[in-house]
Amino acid sequence: MITTIRYDIEVIQQEARDLVKKGIVSRSQPIYTLCQFIPAREWVYVERELEFNGYLLRDRIIDLLGQEDWSED
Repeated sequence: MITTIRYDIEVIQQEARDLVKKGIVSRSQPIYTLCQFIPAREWVYVERELEFNGYLLRDRIIDLLGQEDWSED
């Protein structure tokens, strides 16, 4: 049985938010930077979902994050 992995755009966005929050990636880096943190065999699914939602791999991570909620310090 072959299992198809599906990455929803919300899952990708949350993963990106977590990496930015931890300081591992910056908002100004291109989206393709995220491929370092996703298994190579699964990247094709992420890339397909990004393309389906109108994102290019050269777009910045901040474009993927959209509106962020800021908590008061």
